[in-house]
Amino acid sequence: MAEIKEVRLKNGKTRYRFVIDVGRENGQRKQLTVTCDTKTEAKNEYARLRHERRTGQLILPSKITVAELVAEYLKSKADDLEETTLDGYRNRLVHAVEYLGNIRVQALTDDDVEEWVAWLLVSARRRGGQKGTGLRATTVDGVLGRFRAVLRYGVRKRYVARNVAEYIDVPRKARKADRRENRRAEPWNVVEVKEFVVGARDDRLFAPLLLSLMGMRPAEVAGLRWTDHVDFTAGTLAAGANTRTMLRNSKTIEKDAKTEAGDRTLPLPEPVKLALMNFRLLQEAERATMGADYVESGYVFVDEIGQPLTTRDLRTAAYRLMERLELRRVRLYDARHSCLTFLAVNGVPDVVLAAWAGHTHASFTKRKYVHPTAADMGAAVTHLNDLLGVADPSPETPM
Repeated sequence: MAEIKEVRLKNGKTRYRFVIDVGRENGQRKQLTVTCDTKTEAKNEYARLRHERRTGQLILPSKITVAELVAEYLKSKADDLEETTLDGYRNRLVHAVEYLGNIRVQALTDDDVEEWVAWLLVSARRRGGQKGTGLRATTVDGVLGRFRAVLRYGVRKRYVARNVAEYIDVPRKARKADRRENRRAEPWNVVEVKEFVVGARDDRLFAPLLLSLMGMRPAEVAGLRWTDHVDFTAGTLAAGANTRTMLRNSKTIEKDAKTEAGDRTLPLPEPVKLALMNFRLLQEAERATMGADYVESGYVFVDEIGQPLTTRDLRTAAYRLMERLELRRVRLYDARHSCLTFLAVNGVPDVVLAAWAGHTHASFTKRKYVHPTAADMGAAVTHLNDLLGVADPSPETPM
């Protein structure tokens, strides 16, 4: 056992102190000095530290704050994440730094996190609504989930022994209120999709808009190149091989697919193939008109002088058409939901559905993207008529 020394303080009180090796750092032996009120406490503390050192559970005292841990976590992710994803992480952790940032991680408690969640639901809004009001429960879910990941990093780095946010969740009452007060618009049904297709036929961007209606992400549409991704001979399209997305709606980021499943080859439906061929001919005519002033970008989705357009331009074009056609306004991304729902209710196998969407797991595709409507349930009614119907519904005539 390490020598436990009796130490007399200036005020005359006696304390008991020992020094213990707690590992190595940068090749140098690292030691911890511990002072206790009694010799028995010192012996017990030495035994505890020695046991935790031997079993790998030892947590050394640290002054690192929540804000510092968040910064270290984000730095650790910089080489693994795309710029847009890292920005999303940073954006979700702003509220943690604002409310909990000055607290030492080792002093953070479950109560601190619960109070923070309550604040998020009541007063944390900074933009996208009235400042100082609460965030939606679904948003708080994402913020809390990312903060749990930060604390898991802290556990792995041995700053803390446990994740105090692991079992804290958004209250069920707040979830129910959010669903009741913020019902999301349903994706277009089949009739609405067809009305949009008919109304958009004469629009210059008809072909890119059709690509959205066949289930492609806006960033995938914006990233398509004629030479690399469109094969009219084979009748296929390389979806997800290159994407052009926007960071904070201002900076365009070009990248490849996030996952292997996202980089996929899709067969072109005949209406989409024809629209793309017509769009290519239109661009050739525009190139001839502009001459040397035409921008040879190679992208499919360009303006009249060849400048590549963005996902924001695609959304703007779609919303303009929705207004002109007096169609219910939905997010352009919801066209993807409409497409996948249509395929699912018309018998496309789950594995094909996931592959078309560019997802790794079919369960995720069906859970997040398939939203059957009452009209889609007609097949179920047919079967229930067979189950619940009576062969001879006429009453028996009394004798």
